[in-house]
Amino acid sequence: MNTKPNTRRHFDALGGLLGFVAMSAVAGVLVAAAVTPALGLSGLAATNAINVFENLPDYLKIDQLSQKSNIYATRSDGSEALLASFYDQNRVEVGSDAINQFVKDAATSAEDPRFYEHGGIDLQGTLTGIVTTVATGDVRGGSSITQQYVKNVLVQKCEVLTDEVKKSDCYDAAIAKSPDRKLKEMRLAIGVEKKYAKDDILRSYLNITGFGGTVYGIESAAEYYFGATALTLTLPQAASLVAIVNNPVKFQLDQPDSVTNGAANGYAANKDRRDYVLDQMLKYGKINQVDHDAAIASLIEPNIHVPSTGCQTAAGSAFFCDLVVNTLQNNTTFGADEATRLANFRRGGYNVYTTLDLDLQNAAETTLKANVPDTYPGWDVGGVIVSVGVGTGKVLAMTQNKEYSQDPNVPITGSNLTGINYNTNVDQGGSHGFQPGSTYKVFTLAEWLTEGHSLNERVDSKRKSNWGTFRDSCLGNQSFVFNPKNDSGEAGANYSALESTIGSINTGFIGMAKKLDLCGIRKTAEAFGVTRADGDPLQEGASAVLGTNEVAPLSMAVAFAGIANKGTTCSPIVIDRITGTDGAAIPVPASTCTQSVDPAVAAGMTTAMQQVMTSGNGTAHASYVSTTPKVSMIGKTGTTDGNKDTWMSGASTKVATVVGVMSVTGDRDQRTTRFDSGPAATARHRMWPVVMSVANAKYGGDAFPVASGAIVNAVQVPIPDLRGKSIAQAQSTLESAGFLFVNGGVTDSELPAGVVANTDPAGGTSASRGSAVTVRTSNAALVVVPDVTGKREAEARAALSNFAVVKNETTVSDPALVGTVITTSPAAGSGARPGDAVTIVVGRLATAAG
Repeated sequence: MNTKPNTRRHFDALGGLLGFVAMSAVAGVLVAAAVTPALGLSGLAATNAINVFENLPDYLKIDQLSQKSNIYATRSDGSEALLASFYDQNRVEVGSDAINQFVKDAATSAEDPRFYEHGGIDLQGTLTGIVTTVATGDVRGGSSITQQYVKNVLVQKCEVLTDEVKKSDCYDAAIAKSPDRKLKEMRLAIGVEKKYAKDDILRSYLNITGFGGTVYGIESAAEYYFGATALTLTLPQAASLVAIVNNPVKFQLDQPDSVTNGAANGYAANKDRRDYVLDQMLKYGKINQVDHDAAIASLIEPNIHVPSTGCQTAAGSAFFCDLVVNTLQNNTTFGADEATRLANFRRGGYNVYTTLDLDLQNAAETTLKANVPDTYPGWDVGGVIVSVGVGTGKVLAMTQNKEYSQDPNVPITGSNLTGINYNTNVDQGGSHGFQPGSTYKVFTLAEWLTEGHSLNERVDSKRKSNWGTFRDSCLGNQSFVFNPKNDSGEAGANYSALESTIGSINTGFIGMAKKLDLCGIRKTAEAFGVTRADGDPLQEGASAVLGTNEVAPLSMAVAFAGIANKGTTCSPIVIDRITGTDGAAIPVPASTCTQSVDPAVAAGMTTAMQQVMTSGNGTAHASYVSTTPKVSMIGKTGTTDGNKDTWMSGASTKVATVVGVMSVTGDRDQRTTRFDSGPAATARHRMWPVVMSVANAKYGGDAFPVASGAIVNAVQVPIPDLRGKSIAQAQSTLESAGFLFVNGGVTDSELPAGVVANTDPAGGTSASRGSAVTVRTSNAALVVVPDVTGKREAEARAALSNFAVVKNETTVSDPALVGTVITTSPAAGSGARPGDAVTIVVGRLATAAG
């Protein structure tokens, strides 16, 4: 053995080269065998090589190509409007008849002139690639269009992997510059050729191949670079696009001034390659000399059309779009985990048709923009409008007073940009919520009626700092020391539930809650679909009755839709239907409807809330609504402490809408703040009716059910006789019977001092449960009038010595009654002051006529 280092190195290099050449020669023989089986082959070595080659896999499963997904909304004429598109690869697959012949001829002429002649592998091109490999030391070229297609398919299989390590390994294997990879690619190419027609392979190749950046497929390339379609491309445009395929980074047309490895890119580089493509087309007779020369002379003139990508292109509907994407990411219908679901959406070529009604959405966007600024000096102001279909759960409109950003690093405090959806919960891409104020009182009203109370039943609604102990079946009875006041300073001590609802009386609702189970109020709110926006459990303290839980506006819109739907609440949905690339329907999340309260209770709620719109705080809203025909509506206003948040929530029997102006961060008194459109506190008055006018005109509305007498009328309860009882006994007895005790002070009475002298209404009569009963105690200033009936006059006068006696007579027929007291006034047993006149009526015998 020759051991000289330089000789050894020479033989090692030569051996490696000869080995590769030998393998390539065998591959060439195998290619010839596969492509032209009629050729005769002999020799054991060739046979064995063929066996090895034939044992390589030849089946290539072609998965669905990554394509962009689109989100649509519905116009008033029923047509679909594109809101946004999403993609990892901007691709739209098209059929062969939608691709210009210039494109097909350019591709075959430049990339694979013998495409229609070989069986998957161009032997001449392969040998040329081997020669180049030997000369340069790198595995290069010679790939047919079918081989390029196979390579692209293998790369696409890597692109859909979500595990980054597996994805990287897969990609490295798919593009490895090795003989093994090349042989496998050849074998698969032959398999593809056996299974598919040439035109189908060419079409698939043009749909899968990359055209620079995230642009894939000839249709998207035509749109992106020239604003054309694959069918309308001109000859020079087609040649320019096919030129990009050779080196997408070097030849793409949207970076004319870039440099890669010191070489100029962009237009100049693309033109050189484009002209080569045109020369090849002329060479192979695909175009004539005149067309060739004209194309060569033409300038590279791209007209870049950046496709919409992401929700930020949806303008005022961007936050609704964000909720759609969130739904696609978080529903197992679309994949086992969030990463898979998002990947499926961005690569699956979905057409997502949403519930958004552009008529309502445009009204919401327009009125919000007109009434609430996106920024305000010294105040991070927020404004929202959201509408939900009654009985369907469909989110029909959703907007807010900010510009949407997909950048998680944008400022969110005091800025006009945010990625946070103020309408939704945190787990839906939303905020931590806002206090809904008095709009939350409707759940106490629901529990009030559910527990058997009525609209006209009254409660103790006096303002006080100590409301005592509240019943709570979940957390145990609780005591709270707080002193809520009424918004307009109302001081009524005995409001009915109806009056408290119409006037939004805080102390009235606390008085109602005092008679209810606080846990029951919370559970009623939850039954209507309300949760805290931050995901924590709803708080159920007495102050929560007045709306101190931070909730999402969408939750309140769903709840009001449930109230309007006879107490049946339907979970919100944002997707009507989805189709895949083949047009087949893909399952979507459905709305789930549940009975939140009994329909009779819901009728009581809507009866009260209609009066809010006609005689209460909602009157200002109702006066703005002008629709034909006139539509019945329910509503409830809400204002939080310090007037920092103002709300209007309401519904017809078809659509529920919530409008809010709130402090995103910090506090601001809206009643002392003015927008260009008017006072901040009344912006809700100006916006809610605009949206509901459109809703009422489009969807109409029915009359709400009439509440039953049992729901409206308070139960009549007998008033106990309290005379002679202590004041403490009287209060306890009245409150146990369901009445409001009112201390009426002292009154003249013959009873001992301090005991109950009388009540108003009087004992023994009946009154509505919850009514006030005034109790007066005796001052012992009166003397009991003795019973002198049947006594002789003299005896009676003696018994009445403390009084001034006045005598009257009456005719009697019985002689025994003559001179006897028949009646007295005041009556016996009643009280009178000493010295007061007591009239006695004495019998006398009738005299004969004559």
